[in-house]
Amino acid sequence: MPRPLTPRRRLSARFSRGGPAAGIAVAAAALLVAGCGSVGDEASGPTTVSDEPAATSYPLTLENCGETVTFEAPPERAVSLYQSSTEILLSLGLADRMVGTSTWFDPVLPDLAADNEQVPRLADNDPSLETVLDTEPDLVTSGSAHTFTRSVVADRETFTDLGVPTYQSPSVCTDADVDGENVSRTAPLTIDTLYREIRELAAVFDVQERGAELVSSLQSRMDTATAGADRADGQEPTVAFWFSGIDAPYMAGCCSAPGLYAAETGAINVFADTRDDWPEVNWEAVADRNPDVLVLGDLSRVRVDGDALDTKIAFLESNPVTAQLDAVRGQRYVVLTGSELDPGIREVDAVEKLAEGLRSAGY
Repeated sequence: MPRPLTPRRRLSARFSRGGPAAGIAVAAAALLVAGCGSVGDEASGPTTVSDEPAATSYPLTLENCGETVTFEAPPERAVSLYQSSTEILLSLGLADRMVGTSTWFDPVLPDLAADNEQVPRLADNDPSLETVLDTEPDLVTSGSAHTFTRSVVADRETFTDLGVPTYQSPSVCTDADVDGENVSRTAPLTIDTLYREIRELAAVFDVQERGAELVSSLQSRMDTATAGADRADGQEPTVAFWFSGIDAPYMAGCCSAPGLYAAETGAINVFADTRDDWPEVNWEAVADRNPDVLVLGDLSRVRVDGDALDTKIAFLESNPVTAQLDAVRGQRYVVLTGSELDPGIREVDAVEKLAEGLRSAGY
């Protein structure tokens, strides 16, 4: 028995039978179908993007978080579904090829503000699939597992069925098990994953020189920030990264961006024995591990108690359990924005801030 046309099936029908986006959809669908088999030189297979910039030879085929995606030409109508992904595209000078952004946590990086003004914001939080498709995208990117799920925007399979190529940040899936929105890592994230993402997107859009310059700049800043971070065993300061939540706080596990920050600055994350990106813990567990320094997320979007910095500090200094923490008694706080606690181009900003915070605290 045929199923009734739900909103998603109506959209699928619109793309397959005609309509304003049909040309883009059909072309993109052909690329993806080809990418799942063979495109261009069959013997070459998916491309590994080189560290050395060179003009893209299309078709370009990439293995991306379990998907094979092929591009016949540089995208001209990209939508980015997550702030970290948006800021990488803007940093590559691609505002003129972007038709929408969404899922914002903080104001855009100051040096990207002018370019960002040129790009429509589809939603402060998560847009509907219909809103994304109305832009007639020829690429949809995301920096999170969250947005590429059926319950939020759409999974990648749905976009493929509709003829829209997708790119998932490698920071989501590299050395990680992804189950819907939940990410459990099997190895710590490294800064090289960010550099890989920049180089791959630069190759997709054929702006490799820009990609190489961006990576070189970030590498130079990382070298400066982490100079002198090598410490003797037993001399490493301990840190905990608090994202949000008062009753059951979300503290960073071992292996996402905060784990990278601790490793790069010669610190020890006290919850490094936890594989989930942001496990819920209790304050007794934090007290037992008693970190030397607390990294506090200052979230511009305030949805629940514990999002904003002032509520975090007020709680820490008034709660009988947390008030006895060494970090609280010494007011050894390092403040990072919500976006800086996520993988993305702000990883370098975060390492700089944590390194300076540890130095200021005497480490």
